[in-house]
Amino acid sequence: MKIVSWNLLRRVGASIDDVSALIAAERPDLMLMQEATIEIDQLPARIGGYYARSPLPGRIHGVACWSPTRFLEPPLIWPLQPGTLIRRVCQVITCRDFAVANVHLSHGQVLNRRQLRLIAERLPFRAAVLGDYNLVGPALVPGFRDVGPRGPTHRMADMVPIRLDRCLVRGLECIASEILPHRPSDHHPIKVVLRL
Repeated sequence: MKIVSWNLLRRVGASIDDVSALIAAERPDLMLMQEATIEIDQLPARIGGYYARSPLPGRIHGVACWSPTRFLEPPLIWPLQPGTLIRRVCQVITCRDFAVANVHLSHGQVLNRRQLRLIAERLPFRAAVLGDYNLVGPALVPGFRDVGPRGPTHRMADMVPIRLDRCLVRGLECIASEILPHRPSDHHPIKVVLRL
């Protein structure tokens, strides 16, 4: 299963045209988005497929997912421990043999690890967690392996390259991972290919 994850940078970053072009180029089985706005809700009308978006409470953006095939069930929304300013949610997509969690975690380096542990405890054994972790250093989630690409995916303050976008897996094998070319967001999309 090929999965692409991309933080779109809400209003000033990637547009629906940019997302459509990336899907056409990569042809993922599942496209995960963070900071997706109401504009991205038009994706199925534009390119077909199936889509769900979950705005963060009180924000104009949230996590979203798209697939060329119907979801087995509507994606679940799990509230996460709130940060000081923004309440976060996790979107969970049930696939045939495993679950995928789409995340945009808080900035606090203790809080985002707590959020990850909460997600890991609730997921089935075979699972992947992808998205913008806002995390520096190792994730430290027992039972999960960090299999995402290792290079920088974000340029902090347009100067310091860091790796914020990740993929952790449990009970799955990653047979390919890649940072995709920079597009009109402050994050690079990442791509992973997973199998049992």
